[in-house]
Amino acid sequence: MIRDAATLEALLDGIRRFVREVLVPAEREVDETDEIPPHIVQGMKDLGLCGMTIPEAYGGLGLTTEEEVLAAIALCQTSPAFRSLIGTTIGIGSQGILMDGTEAQKREFLPRLASGEILASFALTEPEAGSDAASLRTTARKDGDHYVIDGTKRYITNAPYAGIFTVMARTDASIKGAGGISAFIVDAGTPGISFGKRDRKMGQKGSHTCDVIFDSVRVPASRIIGGAGNTGNGFRTAMKVLDKGRIHIAAVCAGVAERMLADALRYAMERRQFGQPIAEFQLVQAMLADSKTELYAARSMLLDTARRRDEGHHVATEAACCKLFASEMCGRVADRAVQIFGGAGYVADSGIERFYRDVRLFRIFEGTSQIQQVVIARNMVRAAALG
Repeated sequence: MIRDAATLEALLDGIRRFVREVLVPAEREVDETDEIPPHIVQGMKDLGLCGMTIPEAYGGLGLTTEEEVLAAIALCQTSPAFRSLIGTTIGIGSQGILMDGTEAQKREFLPRLASGEILASFALTEPEAGSDAASLRTTARKDGDHYVIDGTKRYITNAPYAGIFTVMARTDASIKGAGGISAFIVDAGTPGISFGKRDRKMGQKGSHTCDVIFDSVRVPASRIIGGAGNTGNGFRTAMKVLDKGRIHIAAVCAGVAERMLADALRYAMERRQFGQPIAEFQLVQAMLADSKTELYAARSMLLDTARRRDEGHHVATEAACCKLFASEMCGRVADRAVQIFGGAGYVADSGIERFYRDVRLFRIFEGTSQIQQVVIARNMVRAAALG
């Protein structure tokens, strides 16, 4: 549901220009140093990218889901680490507040997130709770008009420089499953919060994750998302947030795949063997054609799902389909791109080697491919049982 085509195109043009002139030239530096330069961080804030999904009433751009998908595809014609810098703020870090927060919580936090004054992180995963998120062990014990949080969260994106965390913690120890979990907004500077060392990852250098340790962290009961009386609904909030996040991540996959395919096509047209460009060889053409076809399918799925969500339809199944297909598609495009580049694709100079490492994460985070399959199948069975 694109509200104003001219305004959207101006935004997309600005993003494409920023990607082309600022982000692409910095790709190798970021990969080698594992740091995104401050001027790039500020540039992303100046473009309003931190507020893409936050309503205009709270200082954001208020993009529809379809507009967000198109913006994410445009932004991800480069290293996905750049998008990751703002990804938790526009996605899982802020959407819980937007979807289920009180009006007071929205007014306190969303304008600061939209401007980039603070970044948000989403603290759900734990050492013993990844795909089985409902088994989390972090506890929040009531103490007067506060809760005391204890536990460790793992692989938390943007944790080293987050201003706030959306923390999932068990407020009712008698309930072992999802029903005993509540969602808290926690200031990163609260006493008792400490951080593990940055994780050394296969790819996405410049995007940082680490453990976040909560040791007797006191949080006002009013910081429960939805208000002090809204205990036990945190897992429901997390799942709603992740449903929307799957659409966004699928768009990220499509954007990076577009970039890799464009690079592979250009190389195939320039690289000559046996007296002609390798793009003239049918087996190379097959890899290009398969990649284009799968990318077109992913983009079509994405836009259809985004439009359905904007129309008010429940799209949990479709969002999982998008995340599953787009992330697997992106991995296949990366593999074909390396194959087309040949030996050049295995060394760092081409950039394809970096993308190959970067995109492997897409099939794991925010719900593995296997979890998406489970979600899709369970939803199918549930729908069939209801008739």
